[in-house]
Amino acid sequence: MLSRTAAQLYWMSRYLERAENLVRMLDVAHTLSLLPQSRSAAAEWSAPLVVTGVLEDFTARGTPLTTGHLIDYMALDQANPASILGCLKAARENAHAVRGQITAEMWEAINTTWLEARERQQRGITSVSEFFDWVKERSHLFRGATYGTLQRNDAYCFIRLGTFIERADNTARMLDVRAKLIAPEHAESARDYYAWSALLRALSAFEAYHAAFRDTLEGRRVTELLVLRPDVPRSLRACCDEIRAILPQIETRGSDNDPGRTVKMLAEKLAIRLKYCNVDEVLQRGLHVFLSEFLDEAHRLGESIRTAYLETV
Repeated sequence: MLSRTAAQLYWMSRYLERAENLVRMLDVAHTLSLLPQSRSAAAEWSAPLVVTGVLEDFTARGTPLTTGHLIDYMALDQANPASILGCLKAARENAHAVRGQITAEMWEAINTTWLEARERQQRGITSVSEFFDWVKERSHLFRGATYGTLQRNDAYCFIRLGTFIERADNTARMLDVRAKLIAPEHAESARDYYAWSALLRALSAFEAYHAAFRDTLEGRRVTELLVLRPDVPRSLRACCDEIRAILPQIETRGSDNDPGRTVKMLAEKLAIRLKYCNVDEVLQRGLHVFLSEFLDEAHRLGESIRTAYLETV
């Protein structure tokens, strides 16, 4: 497969996954900002800006940090490269460029999503919750069309690879920001119970938590679930296990000089580290430190993927 085609497939899936992840972040912030126990609605709403790295840009505009302004900026503002609309546009452009590599069902799903997104931009968001659900449903539809219709070839591998790289990054950032907003002296407060609950629901892991622990929510177990559990689809370990399994399936020509060798080594190292780590080691090191190191390694892995597969002449 041409490296340019591989890159467009990879980024198509990353942008679509990113749009869904943005919605999940905004959903957490919106839920917690409405709670009477909320320490600061501004702190809750600033979290998505911090995670996506656009806090400085938003602040420079001089716009008050309110629910309406933030939703407009993060959802429908094409001038914001990290907006949901911007991600859907980029995903659609990449899909159009590789129209011959994806199925008709996949193209229809992503093209319809973009057309409906433009309509929503024109009429505005009347219901935040309905908009969040719409984005997630459209992402699920595309993922289902991919799984159900696409041949298991290199195109499929690069699409899946982009999904799990993006998902791992998002889970780590969401957990890191949420943990920093919970002060240690209030770690077992009622307000923080709702904070952990909102995070788990946003990552579709609330039911998994109660199935695994059958107990009240607390930070140590949430950390274990979202970092180390292999059976939770959005956990760091589950994403890294998927990445490690996908890479050997990518066809490489001239196997004696495999361009993906470094990529596979990094992915293996990251997956093994999570497999043999335990939650006490994570907390002893410090959750923020651990997640920062994970994000650095994930970024290094992403750069290696780009060098090995997406820029090769």
